[in-house]
Amino acid sequence: MATATSEPERASPPQPTAEPLRKVTPGVLWPWVKRASWVELGIFAALCFFWLAPGYDHEAMIFGWAHGLGFIALCVLIWIAILRREAPYTLLAATLTPVGPLGSVIGIEVIERKRR
Repeated sequence: MATATSEPERASPPQPTAEPLRKVTPGVLWPWVKRASWVELGIFAALCFFWLAPGYDHEAMIFGWAHGLGFIALCVLIWIAILRREAPYTLLAATLTPVGPLGSVIGIEVIERKRR
């Protein structure tokens, strides 16, 4: 005959120690995100100018590389700010739109107007 075995007692699930949807508050990285967005917008504007103007192939290449690397750096900076709860996810979404750095500058302005 089979003997009755008792199930081990299950412990209660651990209670979360942090709020998963804690309110976003600007911190140390926020001014850097704003500056990087404006610098990247300037680089992007220069790239658009040199790309549209005839005879500036070398300058278009230089600003194209600067924009590419700068845009990646801007996205990483915004992502770090999101992880530190200093920027909302919507800012990264605005940055990743087809208008790129213009979207991040507009997103920052919208965020700051909502905070007022």
